[in-house]
Amino acid sequence: MNAITHTRRGFLGMSTLFVAGTAVACSSDPQGGAAANGAKVTLTQWYHQYGEEGTQAAVERYAEEFTAAHPDIAVNVVWGPDTSQYETKLNAALLGDDAPDVFELGDFRAEMARGGQLAPLDDVYGDAKADFNPADIDYLTVDGKLYGIKTIDDVMVLYYRRSMLDDAGVRPPTTFAELVDAARDLTSDDVKGLFVGNDGIGDAPYLLAWSGGGELITGDRVVYADAARAVGGLRDLHADGSLLLGFTTDWYDPGAFNQGAAAMQWCGLWAMPAVQEALGDDFGVVPWPAYDGSGTPVARLGGWTQAVNAKSKHVEEAKTYLRWLWIKQTDIQIDWAVKYGFHVPPQTKVAARTPELSKGAAKEAAEISTEYGKSFPTVWTQAMQAGFIGAAADIAKGADPAKALRDAQNDAQNDLDKQLG
Repeated sequence: MNAITHTRRGFLGMSTLFVAGTAVACSSDPQGGAAANGAKVTLTQWYHQYGEEGTQAAVERYAEEFTAAHPDIAVNVVWGPDTSQYETKLNAALLGDDAPDVFELGDFRAEMARGGQLAPLDDVYGDAKADFNPADIDYLTVDGKLYGIKTIDDVMVLYYRRSMLDDAGVRPPTTFAELVDAARDLTSDDVKGLFVGNDGIGDAPYLLAWSGGGELITGDRVVYADAARAVGGLRDLHADGSLLLGFTTDWYDPGAFNQGAAAMQWCGLWAMPAVQEALGDDFGVVPWPAYDGSGTPVARLGGWTQAVNAKSKHVEEAKTYLRWLWIKQTDIQIDWAVKYGFHVPPQTKVAARTPELSKGAAKEAAEISTEYGKSFPTVWTQAMQAGFIGAAADIAKGADPAKALRDAQNDAQNDLDKQLG
């Protein structure tokens, strides 16, 4: 995705207004005016700028279809800048008069719900709540209420090269000890056994904590130091030189795996089309293995969420739009998930009827998403992340896991206490 600098005026000018199934104007007004062309209400919907070709045209088509079915509600689609700039623009807009009615969130944060910025959406879900990935429901629930709807699930899994494992007599790992052994046995002069990121850290600290049965935060307490034994496994991964370090692309790109630089790689489902193109069927996927017999396999879930501005003058109309788009229109949900990238629809029944996810490694990844998916806590902050990853890096170099994690946890607890007031 290209980083593009937009002025505030330029950002808010990239919008298309849809009324009764027609694009009628480009508006520099982020709210699209009080109403347009006979519509009683005009909703403004913000998207960040997706890197995949066709995404902007797709969301505009969805809005057009909605207005054809709901002529009293116009939709002004605003296409924003890239991810980092989008979050900044959104946070500023929600404090002023230019706030959208409906908007995307890359990182759902509980403080936005508790601060009165997000409208609860339990009535939007209705009976469909039971159809959603349980990890998504947990992720979007704050104090017993749902405040967002996931539009895509980005599941991260462990890719492995079938032929390399077969040649080495290695089976896909089901425990962390097996992962360490496999990485070592698959390492040669030309190939490293495992790639988790150029720093040798990546998602591994989270995955180790979760796979050992631990959590990052429970209620109002930061608790990841309790997972010191499992997170200490980083030392084992680094000890025998089986990790690929400093590759030309990082873990979220399949380059290292596709080029044969690593026999196993932690990466996202989004990379699977490129992996299939490069390797055919010479690969498989599994979740991050359980730390030991008392742990559990895990897969990290990312993805984007849509929410409703609690201070909007049109909350009910915004809910009608989200219910139509992300609850009822299953064909649109499939289109959005797999036609402009490769993701899992958050409704498990929709994922099950998505042709592209119906067989092979793609089906296995979708099933892993539902069974083992895990998201960051909604109170997890950038500062907490920096402290945790810093402690993990020290552990990889030989620091005592319990001490390193306790020290970082104390700072994270102070952060959480301030957040919770």
